[in-house]
Amino acid sequence: MNAGLVQALDDALPQTQCTRCGYPDCRSYAQAIAAGEAEINQCPPGGGEGIARLAALTGRPALPLNPVNGIEAPRQLAVIDEAWCIGCTLCLNACPVDAIVGGPKGMHTVIAAECTGCELCLPPCPVDCIALVPITGTRTGWDAWSAPQAVEAHERYGRRVQRLQRDKQERSEPQLGPDKRSVVAAALARARAERAT
Repeated sequence: MNAGLVQALDDALPQTQCTRCGYPDCRSYAQAIAAGEAEINQCPPGGGEGIARLAALTGRPALPLNPVNGIEAPRQLAVIDEAWCIGCTLCLNACPVDAIVGGPKGMHTVIAAECTGCELCLPPCPVDCIALVPITGTRTGWDAWSAPQAVEAHERYGRRVQRLQRDKQERSEPQLGPDKRSVVAAALARARAERAT
């Protein structure tokens, strides 16, 4: 696979990480396009301009946005009704760019400047306290989303992926410092000695 093409395609996507294209993230969609496994018209947040960008990069003809993936619409912002929030943290886990903050059994809120409007926080909320509010008037696609916002969303997603991988590794591999190791070794030695007697 052409790594340069994958990178160019990824850079041409809005980085909302919304999964509406049918892939787990924007990079996976870019890889699928480069491999000829996906069409260039599956990204509703990119809209018509996004399709034109992908067409220019791939040499494929521009197609209308596939309605199976959604429609081009104004960008939305997730807003949490803090009075209804029960602090379950399910929305925190669902947000691909860590734009929601809060703690277990505490109120959660959305960092408006970092929300991509991906809608992924809606399904897991057990009390339906999250609403999406249009924030760009009639502007849609790349008219409602800037290149700096896409870069920031891409960086936030990358940091989240790294954090989740690190957390998973730390949970699966107990990290014992030298002091704990010696305590554990001493306890095992005592237990073995007791069994032997």
